Amino acid sequence: MSEKSLSIEALQGIDSASEDRHHLSCDEKTRATTPNDQETLDKQSFRKLVTHVSEAPDGGFRAWLVVFAVALVSFSTFGFVNSWGVFQAYYEEDLLRHLSPSTIAWIGSIQYALVYLPALATGRLFDLGYFKIPCFVASCVIVACTFLTAECTQYWQFFLAQGLGVGVGCGIIFSPTLVIVSHWFSKRRGLALSVAAIGTSCGSTVFPVAAQNLIPLIGFKWTVRVFGFILMATLGMANILLERRLPPRNVHGGLFNLKAFRNKAYTTYCISGIMTLLGLYTVLTYLSVSAVAIGVPKDFAFYLIAIANATSVFGRLLAGLMADKVGALNVMVPYTIVSGIMSFAWPFAKNESQLIAIAAIYGFSYGGYVSLFSAPVVAMGTMEDAGRRVGMFMSLIAFGGLAGPPISGAVRTATAGFVEAGYYAGKSINTRSLSER
Repeated sequence: MSEKSLSIEALQGIDSASEDRHHLSCDEKTRATTPNDQETLDKQSFRKLVTHVSEAPDGGFRAWLVVFAVALVSFSTFGFVNSWGVFQAYYEEDLLRHLSPSTIAWIGSIQYALVYLPALATGRLFDLGYFKIPCFVASCVIVACTFLTAECTQYWQFFLAQGLGVGVGCGIIFSPTLVIVSHWFSKRRGLALSVAAIGTSCGSTVFPVAAQNLIPLIGFKWTVRVFGFILMATLGMANILLERRLPPRNVHGGLFNLKAFRNKAYTTYCISGIMTLLGLYTVLTYLSVSAVAIGVPKDFAFYLIAIANATSVFGRLLAGLMADKVGALNVMVPYTIVSGIMSFAWPFAKNESQLIAIAAIYGFSYGGYVSLFSAPVVAMGTMEDAGRRVGMFMSLIAFGGLAGPPISGAVRTATAGFVEAGYYAGKSINTRSLSER
């Protein structure tokens, strides 16, 4: 959808509450003006409101400072969650080695799902103006549960603290921040979202590398505590810098706006998002484990996740620059096709070099998709309802993130290898690509 059409929809989406705020002043001016003067005043008032709602600065110090704050949020939420593959490998070999890979994967999959699932509620709350307090409370929950993870010894403890606690905290913060970026950027929205998403790449790189180097030196407990201190600093700064531009709007409707699904493009996009997440996190979850299985040294296997997430920086930036020129969907389709192909190729890697190449290419393509996946949703309606619309989308695709890694783990266990798991992931991702073409 073009920016011009988006502006037209924004005009159409101005509700009666906005008109009521100007009704009194317009009536007062009507008493002292002619019909022609009244028409002029009405047009000027309408133009002021339209400028306030639809026009974004698309740059400037304050706008880019908000992008930096969103990058800190991405670092602390998706960046931390995307390092799950390191925990999966460590738990399989040490703390939870008596459990199956599929059972352990539920901790990570519940994290992935909960980053998206609360968006249904938080998106609606954001539209109504409730953001600062939920953001602060969720930040405290993430930090507290990270410190609690260091004290866990049993599976149910890890599931509650690392899976549920960290996941819910991340989910409360993540979705509204994507809408905040769209408050400040319109024509350059793709670039702004991609720059903000670099925080995810940085976090996904820093945490695995730190774990690899710190666990042998200070042990698992203190390594996780260091992560807690890092999150305390990054989330604290983000809470100070985050600021919405547009005022809250009480758009008609409840928590779940079924009318949005009358738009066939929106419905198709939601379905395709679920399919993508059914396979998207398989490679990131099992990459290190599969490397150890073919004889790659454990010390090096942990770095594969960091390599994938580091190369995603370039995928995110390039995707953002291209999206502003040719459209987000036109960029996302080839990116997801490459991700699917790499998922097929991953189980056939025989040595370190091949795994590095697959990790790098997969990270590049995966990063391009996740940096833009909210942009089409924002463009499928008015900005006043963007929080709820993005929230519904993210809550729906959460079910794909929840089921994907455990299904991959079950396939791996049943087939005693990773080949079928790779086929499963690749087919899920490429089914999404075909549905969008």
